[in-house]
Amino acid sequence: MRILLVEDEAGIVQFLQQGLEEEGYTITTASDGELGLLLLLNEDFDLVLLDWMLPKITGLEICKSFRELDKTTPVIFLTAKDTVQETIEGLQAGANDYIKKPFSFDELVERIKIHFRNSEATQILSLGPIEINLNKHLVSSYKSEVTLTHREFELLHYLVKNKGKVCTRTQIIEDVWNIHFDYDTGVIDVFMNSIRKKLNLKKEDDYIKTIRGVGYIAND
Repeated sequence: MRILLVEDEAGIVQFLQQGLEEEGYTITTASDGELGLLLLLNEDFDLVLLDWMLPKITGLEICKSFRELDKTTPVIFLTAKDTVQETIEGLQAGANDYIKKPFSFDELVERIKIHFRNSEATQILSLGPIEINLNKHLVSSYKSEVTLTHREFELLHYLVKNKGKVCTRTQIIEDVWNIHFDYDTGVIDVFMNSIRKKLNLKKEDDYIKTIRGVGYIAND
């Protein structure tokens, strides 16, 4: 599970990063609001730990901007702001939880687990006759279970998650293959042909359309 920690106090960052990594989480950190928002908009995280008072952009502004894009990743505020009105303001901005500093690390871990359980309960994506169960790593098409390789699953998940958006081959190779240098993106077409065959997709249905010379788009 990937967690983004946006916090400008170095001591807190070091303490939380070490403790949460020992709990098995992958932690990415940002020391100011501008970098935090950039990471949040360009990478996939399972949960965000967000300070309120940050350099450049406040945590409140980050949360509002993120929710305006209909993003549903759980956000937990970690802040010294402790009035009832401030708590309400944070929740109204789209935060899922609000923990006041100083806080117990054990309590934070339990709160994180709760939010992961809540988000996992609804992790089923659909595209026409296709269903992807992210919890169980299962795919079905026309109500029949389909066996995909790990890479095929990740590619299909990426396209369905970005349903309605054109995904360029460069974006796919960077985000799915995690390759950030010049690379033959033709390998994507090979995987897509295999996925289509396994899903038994008919050309006239066009649930995953090839944009010639650009990439792919998933649409219901």
